[in-house]
Amino acid sequence: MTLDFVSGLDLVWALLPEIVLSAWAMAVLLAGVWKTGGSEDEPESVRGLGWLAISGLVAAGVMNGLLYRVNVLGQPTMITIDGLRLFSNWVFLGGAALTILISFPYVTRQRLQAGELYTLILLCTVGMMVMAGTKNLLVLFLALETMSVAAYVLAGFNRRDRRSAEAGLKYLILGAFSSGFLLYGIALVWGATGTVSLPQIAETIEAGAGFTRLLLAGLGLLGIGFAFKVGLVPFHMWAPDVYEGAPTPSTAFMSAAVKAASLVAFLRVLLEAFPDLYVSWYPVVWWLAALTIVVANLIALTQSSVKRMLAYSSIAHGGYLLIAIAAANEVATASLLFYLLVYTVMNVGAFGVLMIVGDHGEDRNGVESYAGFGGKEPVLAVVFTIFLLSLAGFPGTGGFMAKIYLLQGAADSRLWTLAVLLALGTVASYYYYLKVAWYMWMKPARTGDATGPVWAPPSMRAALIASAVVIVYLGVFPGGLLEGARAAAEGLGLIATAGTLGLAP
Repeated sequence: MTLDFVSGLDLVWALLPEIVLSAWAMAVLLAGVWKTGGSEDEPESVRGLGWLAISGLVAAGVMNGLLYRVNVLGQPTMITIDGLRLFSNWVFLGGAALTILISFPYVTRQRLQAGELYTLILLCTVGMMVMAGTKNLLVLFLALETMSVAAYVLAGFNRRDRRSAEAGLKYLILGAFSSGFLLYGIALVWGATGTVSLPQIAETIEAGAGFTRLLLAGLGLLGIGFAFKVGLVPFHMWAPDVYEGAPTPSTAFMSAAVKAASLVAFLRVLLEAFPDLYVSWYPVVWWLAALTIVVANLIALTQSSVKRMLAYSSIAHGGYLLIAIAAANEVATASLLFYLLVYTVMNVGAFGVLMIVGDHGEDRNGVESYAGFGGKEPVLAVVFTIFLLSLAGFPGTGGFMAKIYLLQGAADSRLWTLAVLLALGTVASYYYYLKVAWYMWMKPARTGDATGPVWAPPSMRAALIASAVVIVYLGVFPGGLLEGARAAAEGLGLIATAGTLGLAP
């Protein structure tokens, strides 16, 4: 099939995954409102709405697969069909599906409105998919706000929990400031170049026709907006409180998929619109990565709450992934895509186990709550251990291979200091990840704790076990997925990197 973006109908075909998912989200919302019997928070109703939402994700995935067979005529204006978009879509769709699968018991126990929750997850995913595929800064902003508004509501979704309401309010207020920075940055870039199209911005800069100081100011404001969305130090202060206070399914989704979408959009903007300003933005990205790795890991070492520890570790992983953007070569970009997929699976899976240990509530997040879990639930304890080892980058897991490829990309651009910081951060993370595993397997259950197995439906157990199998498989046989990531990175305008320009410290 051949598409020409001059035609409005062909543009609709190019956006078919997003259109299908948007329509399905409305169907899920209506199904929740027009339920035929029982309450929306009853187990049967929750599962029915959940499987309906997952069906929409599958349908969008089918449409995404069909786009691989599309040939494009002409230069994309607002949306593109390239490997980066299509690969990223699999990450977002998979993260949303896994989040919904593990949420069934939590939604039932907390008596949340399943139809509204799953609709928000689907709409948030639509925003992510448009972010990954846009070639226009204004469309990027609209997609970012679609994702962000849904994420604000997801953070404060449990209206009966004061902590959830506080998390939603903090996220909304600080998110509004970051959106303001981003939009003001877009305005300055437009004022300097006369366009908001990424390829045309690059062409204007290459021709030397832009107003340099105004352009740098706009780029700086764009960077602040993205740094907030990713949760990079020093723009990270919202993340631990929001992640801890939000309902655990929302936290799992936001810490993985929302972060992934923001990083992909940041990557596309820098490499496609501002490659000729690499000398200007590279030092800023370098310092953001270094500060994020060091600060997040040091604070994570002091956490007694597992949920808060995972929040800070999520910030640290954002720092690791920023190394790929600083490296700006094909290996680094492929490693970022590989890392994002692995990270989404293992992070959402880890939060799934948190829901089980916490009895699907929010009160048992301390590391001591995991004492004796290995004896009560050996299968789930093994699964959680795999997730923790992969997050730490232990050999034989997908997380280890993701960091190896990230180190290779950093080495190709001679980013030796960042490579050393990545290695040291990984070593430091062994302490706080393996501390939880040690409590599970080596510490006896506390007096008064229930000794019987915890309750988790078969769908949730199957999803967690399958995720652990995927993590181990990618740790042993990563070649196929890595080749797909490399193919996805081929279409990007990769640039002369820090090593070749003599910039790498």
